[in-house]
Amino acid sequence: MSWTAVVLAGSRPGRDAFAEQFGTDLKALIPVAGEPMVSRPVRALLQSDDIGKVLVLSQSPDRISAALPNDPRIETRASKGTIAETMLGLFGDQRIEWPLLVTTADHALLDSTTIDEFCRASAGADIAIGVVERATLLRRLPSTKRTWLKFRGGAYTGANLFALASPAVAPAIHLWRSVEQDRKKGWRLISLLGLLTLAGVALRLPTIDRVLRRLGKTLGLHVKAVRLSNPLAGVDVDKAEDHALVEAILAGRE
Repeated sequence: MSWTAVVLAGSRPGRDAFAEQFGTDLKALIPVAGEPMVSRPVRALLQSDDIGKVLVLSQSPDRISAALPNDPRIETRASKGTIAETMLGLFGDQRIEWPLLVTTADHALLDSTTIDEFCRASAGADIAIGVVERATLLRRLPSTKRTWLKFRGGAYTGANLFALASPAVAPAIHLWRSVEQDRKKGWRLISLLGLLTLAGVALRLPTIDRVLRRLGKTLGLHVKAVRLSNPLAGVDVDKAEDHALVEAILAGRE
């Protein structure tokens, strides 16, 4: 199966103080280990046997394109105001080849082994969400701080990897649009499944798989979590501390 990878390289409205610390106004162009950050996940995707094409979406596609490898499999396009609007804009495009693997420009430690693992584990699902279990990540990076969702059997952080099997997943994107501004608050999305589910998660009664099964039932889709073996899949570059950590990891100093 050949996947189309979608790399979200857009910017939030207004000034980006984080990017400005590194002499740019675009987060995707922050230098990491001497190269624009966006180039790292794009190169990893190109190295994966499962990826046929890489589509990079940004409000500044020309500037992003200039920072990417010279490869005919890469295409850059203008993104829309939000992630949900950008993704929904792809659904009616007959040029898009499914399934889609969606990731982000700040996934600077992404590697082709993780991509291959995720693609293969996503087989049979309408939507798959990459996660890293807390114990796995803290064994490698004991001092790291992440956003954790706590369930029975473990706590998880997102890995900025999503598999979308076909345009039939549009209802999930519409649901995402309704909570997009609270995407760092996992309880907001879970609350859409009802007060009992929210209470259950607060008490750590259901497993992550049970919650996603219920979400899938609500949407009429098969939704699954993919637990990734590489703990570094749970690390992105969202603030100065993350940037320092990633550069230390790449230099072997973590």
